[in-house]
Amino acid sequence: MSRLNKLDKEFMDRLTSFIEENLESEQINVDLLAEQMFMSKSTLYRKLKAITGQSTNEYIRKIRINAAESLLITGKYKINEIVYMVGFNSINYFRDCFKEEFGVTPKEYLQKIKGGS
Repeated sequence: MSRLNKLDKEFMDRLTSFIEENLESEQINVDLLAEQMFMSKSTLYRKLKAITGQSTNEYIRKIRINAAESLLITGKYKINEIVYMVGFNSINYFRDCFKEEFGVTPKEYLQKIKGGS
C-alpha cells in the first residue's frame, strides 16, 4: 500500500481508523463501513479490492487479527479475553482465522514467542 496516491491513502487511513476505533463492536460490517465511507457496498468492495486485493470482510478480519496479535504479545490478556476485545464472538472462529493468518493457533503462537523459537 506504500504506492498509493494521496486520495487512496486518505481513504485507507479513514477506513482503517474507523475499524480500529470500533474494533470491539461485532457490528462492524460491510453495511456500516459503506455508510461511514459515503459509498455503496459494491463501490467500497471494488475500491478496497483494487487497493488491497482483499474483500471488505477479509480486510476487517485482517485488522482484527493483527490487533489480536498485538494484544497477545503484551501478555496482559488471556486468549479468550482478546477474542471479544477485537470483536469476534466465537473462540473457534477466531482460532481458525488466527491460524489462517499466522500458520499456528493463538496458543501455539504464544508458546513460540515465549520460548523464543
